[in-house]
Amino acid sequence: MEHATDRGPTAEPDTDKAEPDTADAEPHPETETGTEPQPQSDAEPQPPGGKKDRTPARRRLRRLRRGALALVLALLLPLLAAETALRVNYMGDPAGGAYTRGQDAIWLGHAWVDGRKKDADVAALAERLRGTGIRDLYVHAGPLEHDGTLPPSAYRNAPWLIGAVHRALPGVRVQAWLGDKLATESPDGLRLERAETRTAVVDSTRRILDTGFDGAHFDLEPLHSGDRHYLDLLDALRAVTRAHQVPLSVAAHQIDPLPAFHSLWGTLTNHPKWWSQAFFGEVARRVDQIAVMSYDTMQPLPSLYGGYVAQQTSLALEVTPPTTDLLMGLPFFHENRFGHWAHAETVPAAVRGIRLGLSRTDPDRLRFGVALYVDFAATEDDWTAYRDGWVRP
Repeated sequence: MEHATDRGPTAEPDTDKAEPDTADAEPHPETETGTEPQPQSDAEPQPPGGKKDRTPARRRLRRLRRGALALVLALLLPLLAAETALRVNYMGDPAGGAYTRGQDAIWLGHAWVDGRKKDADVAALAERLRGTGIRDLYVHAGPLEHDGTLPPSAYRNAPWLIGAVHRALPGVRVQAWLGDKLATESPDGLRLERAETRTAVVDSTRRILDTGFDGAHFDLEPLHSGDRHYLDLLDALRAVTRAHQVPLSVAAHQIDPLPAFHSLWGTLTNHPKWWSQAFFGEVARRVDQIAVMSYDTMQPLPSLYGGYVAQQTSLALEVTPPTTDLLMGLPFFHENRFGHWAHAETVPAAVRGIRLGLSRTDPDRLRFGVALYVDFAATEDDWTAYRDGWVRP
């Protein structure tokens, strides 16, 4: 994801002052008293050090500097305007009822189905989750092979986990979290454009649901906006999940913070990252549950990150049908790398942003929650912020 399986420069003024340009002026030959000026040659004398030769170069350098400054300002000013808008978006007070609706979820690592976790771990997890709004566990049961297949050995302990969770936490659903790297930005990965690969993914989903999972949750990345093959896959998967009477759930990329921003970013980096709002809506209409990966945002401050999450919440609410569960991601992990600053992307900032976006756009929405990424990287502070900011009114 931008799950860990995937989230301004300043310009110095041009201080090169223009020097008087004397290269083209008529020379003033020295004279001595009682002597006449010496006759001038046809060629103008060259100033010491070849200044006449350097002057055009200096002019070109000044033009380059001014052009570079203009380019930096052209890029920087819209960025500053956008960041200012995010800071303003973080202001105000959320509505009094903008708290959990009991629709929350958490992503759990592969250790829960590969034999590393035991009964005591399930008991501790149950204790942790009681009294929260968490209803869904996305348990990593993959990854899929690049051809869409999934060996049963990848989730060999799934029946034990499902039974243990159902006993310890009645009403909590255990969904199979499936995913893979897509070959959209490199030659290596799963290729959705191949019909046989999509068929294999559907068959793998059918088999894993037969083991007793309460749903199928997909995270395929990097998934470019407008991918029709992905939509075709969702249509086929929904027929399978409906036959099993369980939800189809997906992890979704963030929505364009500016119109067509994914196209611009894709041109510059070959990694579009964002989805258009229209494509997000197309995905949301094909699934029962959609969880936005609202982290790895490149925001440098908590207030800007919170304002960004508020914006993402509003954009997602606008196009998600009321019959689809919409969940906004919370960063229960702590990394410092390009695109993610742990000091900025905090749970308190995300929760406040989510509450603001919900309050402004659809405060009465019931099928709404948060999704916590990820259990094995979470700290006590993360859990406290989730409980204090989102669970407890």
